[in-house]
Parts: sequence; structure tokens; C-alpha cells
Amino acid sequence: MTWTQVIDPCHNKLASLVVALVPVLAIFWALVIQKMKGYQASLLATTIALLVATVVYRMPVSLALLSTANGAIYGLFPICWIVLPAVFLFNIAVRSGQFDIIRHFMASITSDRRVQALLIAFSFGSFLEGTAGFGAPVAITAAMLTGLGFNPLYAAGICLIANTAPVAFGSIGIPITVASQVTGLPELAISQMVGRTLPFLSALLPFYLVTLMAGFRRAKEVAPAALVSGLSFALIQALTSNFLGPALPDVLAGIGSIICLLLLLRWWRPKTIWRFPDESAAPSRVLSPRGTRLLWALSPFIILTVIVIIWGLQPVKDWLNAKGTITFQVPGLHNAILDVNGHPLPHLFRLNYLSAAGTAIMLAALISLGFSGLRPREGLKVFTSTLHQLRFPILTIAAVLGFAYIVNDSGITLTIAGVLAASGFLFPFFAPLLGWLGVFITGSDTSANALFGKLQSSTATSIGVDPVVTVAANVSGGVVGKMISPQSIAVAAAAGGLVGRESELFRFTVRHSFILLAIICCLVMAQAYIFKWLIPIYHLHPLH
Repeated sequence: MTWTQVIDPCHNKLASLVVALVPVLAIFWALVIQKMKGYQASLLATTIALLVATVVYRMPVSLALLSTANGAIYGLFPICWIVLPAVFLFNIAVRSGQFDIIRHFMASITSDRRVQALLIAFSFGSFLEGTAGFGAPVAITAAMLTGLGFNPLYAAGICLIANTAPVAFGSIGIPITVASQVTGLPELAISQMVGRTLPFLSALLPFYLVTLMAGFRRAKEVAPAALVSGLSFALIQALTSNFLGPALPDVLAGIGSIICLLLLLRWWRPKTIWRFPDESAAPSRVLSPRGTRLLWALSPFIILTVIVIIWGLQPVKDWLNAKGTITFQVPGLHNAILDVNGHPLPHLFRLNYLSAAGTAIMLAALISLGFSGLRPREGLKVFTSTLHQLRFPILTIAAVLGFAYIVNDSGITLTIAGVLAASGFLFPFFAPLLGWLGVFITGSDTSANALFGKLQSSTATSIGVDPVVTVAANVSGGVVGKMISPQSIAVAAAAGGLVGRESELFRFTVRHSFILLAIICCLVMAQAYIFKWLIPIYHLHPLH
């Protein structure tokens, strides 16, 4: 059985758009208005999407159910396979007492919550995004900040917003690589265009974060730290993306930002120590752990960093893929759905159980268990308690990915995209909105680029705009959709101990997502028509 996607099921673009928006708006309604728990909102939205797909779009029920199940399985692997070992590793550090030592060390550097957020949520999180990606940065940094004593809601929300800066380049540049493969545009050209858009946002983001935490007046007190953190990150991100390509901007910018901020703190400190209003006053003197004791405490995160970097090396990744990858066609779904041009859509499930980022994190967790001093039986207890801790987030993530797959396979997403593409001269302004929508639905900038990259390229060409502008806009717009993606919300809630409070976290981040999206939309519009000199010079491959 085959079925062809329909873009205009109501035979009226406006009516079709209204219907297509119903499943997407259902998530906003459930989380913001009804304040539902994450898994409840996700299951409701998935159910509504199934009804719209089968009743309005006339998608066969069997294909709709298979599509949803395919997405749910993808949610379990690789997404949950990243979250589970990341939280497990953190819980090992907590149970063994290692994290208490780290907390004292961080307090000895600074007990100011604003600076701690810059170091961990922004700089270290960016480094993790460049190595592991796929939810690991938010899971690890949110858990770290919560362990340091941060208000859990602020810890998770700040980590989601901080993750904006590095998402475009993702794990070893995968989002850019996918955008290049889909559009035929050179990978370096897309990297350069993104590197001439996002650094403006990256430079401002640290100050934006501390303003969000403490207010503008208190943010000014740590302006030197925010400027050093943001400007060093933005400069390295711009240089590496323009001259080295998309693989290393996050890794190098994250490390550079950490080093620059630590150097600054050697001779500058904020005049007043700021903590959350409901916290007790900071201790007058904190002894800093030194030597082997500190090295032991940091060992889980050192091991994690080393293994994730090794896992990201292309020769290692290729070898692991060759030794441990199972790829199979999804029964009943593979090539059963035809796009509007009559081309079958492949549905292959790739179980890369060795090269997956989650496997690297789990290996780091198991090695860390050996260094932690915990007995194997205690380690097993930590693992089972972690599974119990994540039972609802796992359900949420599976439901969210099921939602993403059904709205994509049914053509619901294409209906929304088609209306935006018809905006003509204004299309560059709306181009980031497509990327934002794609990441909101799928939770991945990589997936959003695969989904909308070709549409961005061909629409830009038809209106006389360089396609690299709108393709890069899809990448850049997607980064601010990450912080409100239900998948990201579920991951952050799990790591921050906010299970059941996903609606609060969503309301915390949604306004900032729209503010930052508006900034990117204006930047892209200016690049398309005013600052054309920012567009890189490139040559297409003869096949394209």
C-alpha cells in the first residue's frame, strides 16, 4: 500500500494552514494554558496530530500509526540513550561524594550564581554541544547547576537558553553537513554564513542570561564576566566557522570561553556575591579542594570529555559504525509514503549502537563508577534509581518524537512551510521561522535542516536571493526553537528534577525564544537585501 502526501487537504491554503496549525498549537495550549505535565501534553498533541493526519489529510490509519511508532522508537534510541547515561553519570558523582567536592571547588572560584551560570551553562554546555549534542549538554549542565544549589527551574531554563549559541553547529558540525547534503550548497559556505549571523547573538547571550537571572542592575555588576565570556566565544565561533568549517566552532569556542573567563577571575571579582533570594547567605570563606582530591572529583567529567572527543573523531566514528551498526527498513512504512512529486520516502532505522553518543557517555559512566569508590552493587542501585527517576521523561520523549514523525510524514509540516514560502520578497524574514518550527517539532536542528533545507534553497533562488542566506537562516532560526522544543523541555526537566513541571519550564523559556527569533529574522532580512557583502563567495559542484 502506498499513499501520496497532500499539502492542501482543504483545497484552500488558509483553511489548510489553520488545520495544520492545530496539532502545533495544541502543545502550546496544553503547556501554557492548561499547565499539563509533559507526558500528558505530548500524548494529547500526538493524538490530535493522528486525528488530523487521518481525518483531514486522509492518511491511512495503518501508516499513521506506523509513523508515530517509528518516531517513538527513535525517541528511545538515540535520544533517551543519551539522557539516561548522562543522568546516571551525574548521579554516580553525587552518590560517591565527588560532586560535593566539585561544588566546593566552584564556590572557591566564585560563589556568585551569575558567574557559575556563565561557566557551566554557557561555556561548558557549548563545549558539550560540540562533542556530544542531542540533549546531552542540557542534561549534564542542568544537573550540575541543580547540584550546586541552583533553583531547579532556573537551572533548567538557563541551560536551555544558553544552549542557543552552539546548537547550529551541533555535534561535530552535523547540522551543517546535513544542510549541505540536502541543498547541494558547499558545507563551508553554509558554515561561513551561519558564522556571520550567530556570533552577534552569542556575544549578547551571556549578558542576556544574567539579566534574566538577576535583573538588569545586578547583571551590570558582572558585565566584565559576561562580555569576556560572550565576546571570546563569538570571536572564536566566527573565526573557526569561517576558516576551519563546521566541525570545531563549538568545541574551540567553549574551551576558549572557559579559559578567558577563568583568566579574568584571577584579577577581577564581582563586588557583591549574588545568590537566589530563597538561598541562605554564602559562607564567608570556602576552602578550595586541591590536588589529587579535586582530580578525583572531576574525574567523571574529565573521562566524559575525553571519551566523547574520541568518539567524535571521524576515523573512530567510521570504525565504530563499521563494527556496530544495524540498518533495516521499517516494515510497512519504508517507501510506502510518496511525496507530492511521487518520490517514495525512505524510512530506515539505523541502530548505531557503538558510535552513538549515548554509548560514549555510558562507557564514561561505567569507567567513572570504577574510580568513584562505589561497589558494583551500589552502582546498580544508582542505575535503577536513575531509571525510575526518568520513567516519565522517557515516556514524554517517545511521545514527542512520535508527534514529530506523524506531522512530517502526513504533510502537516509541509502545509505550514508552503504558506511561509509564498511570502515572496519577505521570505528571508520568515526563513528563520521555518527552522524554528522544524526544531520545535523535531527537537533537532539536524532534522529541521533535512526537513526544510531544500525548500529554503529553491524558494530563495526563485525570488532572486542567494540560497545560502536562507539555508543558513534555517540553521540559525532553529537554534532558538531548541529551548522550547518539547523534547528539550523533557530532557531539561528530567535533569533538573522538574518532572511534572514541564509547563512551568516551557513558560519560562517561550518568551525568550520569540525575542531571540525576532532578532535573527531581522538579521537575515538585512543580510539578504542590505548587507550582501556578508554573503560568502562560493562555487557549486558541477552536479548541482
